[in-house]
This record gives sequence, C-alpha cells and structure tokens, in this order.
Amino acid sequence: MKQSLVIVKVGGKIVEQPETLERLLKDFKAIPGAKLLVHGGGRSATAMASRLGIESKMVDGRRITDADMLDVVTMVYGGLVNKNIVAKLQAEGINAIGLTGTDCNVMQSDKRPVKDIDYGFVGDVKAVNAEFLASLIEKGIVPVLAPLTHDGKGQLLNTNADTIAGEAAKALASYFKVTLIFCFEKPGVLLHEDDDNSVIPYISYYDFPRLVQDGTISGGMIPKIQNAFNALQAGVSSVLITKAESLDKLTGTTIAL
Repeated sequence: MKQSLVIVKVGGKIVEQPETLERLLKDFKAIPGAKLLVHGGGRSATAMASRLGIESKMVDGRRITDADMLDVVTMVYGGLVNKNIVAKLQAEGINAIGLTGTDCNVMQSDKRPVKDIDYGFVGDVKAVNAEFLASLIEKGIVPVLAPLTHDGKGQLLNTNADTIAGEAAKALASYFKVTLIFCFEKPGVLLHEDDDNSVIPYISYYDFPRLVQDGTISGGMIPKIQNAFNALQAGVSSVLITKAESLDKLTGTTIAL
C-alpha cells in the first residue's frame, strides 16, 4: 500500500504576509504524514520590480517575463520567498528544503512558443524528477518548490505555481497516494462570486463545462480546475480547492472525475 502524500499549493497573497504565513505553516505542520509545499510570490515580485524601476506587464493575470523580470522573479521566488518559508518551517520543527526546478533537475520546461502573445521567459513543464523528490520525502524531508524551472540548456524559466503543483502531483502519484490541495483567498469554488457561503462542495468532470458556460467558473479558476482534472486523470487520488485558513479542516470544493 502506498504511503499518503499531501501536496499544498499556496498563493503569494498568503505567503507574503507574516500573519497569514504563520497560520498557514502551523496548519501545514498539523497535516499528518508526508507533505510537499508549492508557493507563489507574484505580489512580492511586482513590488521588487517597482523598486528597481522595472515595469510589470500582465495579460489575463499571467506575467510577461522579459530578461529583467526574469532576474526579479528568480531573486524573489527562488530566494526571498522560498528561503523565508523554509526558515519558518525549520522553526516549526519541519526539516524542509527549498528547491527550484533547476536544483537536481527537479523540473524541466520548454520555453512557451509565441502565438498571439509573447510571454517571454515562461516555461511549460515537460519533465519532473519524481525519483529525487520521492527520495527526499521518504527521508522525512519536506520539499518547498518555487515556481521556477529550466530548459536543460542553462535557461531559467518562470512557471505558473499551479502548474508546478499539478505536475509534481502527477509525477509523484507513481510513488504515493497523492492528495493535491490548492489554497487561495476564497473558501472554495463559489456559486455566487460575492457570497463566501455559496461554496460548491463537489465539481465533477461533467459539471465543469456547464459551470464555465453559465459563467459560474471564469478567469483564473478555469485553468486551476483544468489542472485538477489533469492530475486526477494521471493518478492523483483527490484534489481540493480551499482557503488557506481551512487547511486544518480540509473543507472546500472537491474536484472529481
């Protein structure tokens, strides 16, 4: 029987504020058994870019990553945010290691081809070194993954944190019984955007097209749920979308095939 593994993806809004980060890490610590954390850090990257006089350009919520912005996100994601999380996990008694996709070839990507939009140095994941990640987890070490990958030819690439979490979950499903949890600022997927009490408890593969068509699910939630279905189809046991403050209760929206 496979050992259980919980993969938690948490957005920058949570990890960039001391009070929300502290609560998150205490709840993360309380999760029994093996675990892995994936983080964002977009607001910190935008703030650092502004301090350096570098303009942040976004299209549909996705960052355009030119050479200057790549320097910023590398410093912020792989350095400031990642190492701050690792230090605080160590203070909680969790033996964590901070990694980007470059470290021990954890995650390789292809540079996204230019179609309608040139996203610059943005990577789409093509390979995960699951054996290495599994070896750390089996030793009781908690990997903390920053949203950076590489192309195998020396080029760093900015990569969506939801994608990092989904690809790690898919690759590790061969080694563990994986639960993937996406944490963001809402308590789950909402039936009514302005009503936090209208959480949809369960979304199936067959519900999804209807909910997109009628506008219930829109914007960045669409690729998040698509990532969830891709993970389930690749062998991940369960996927939950919830608020970080609900991590200890594991309530929210369950995604299922």
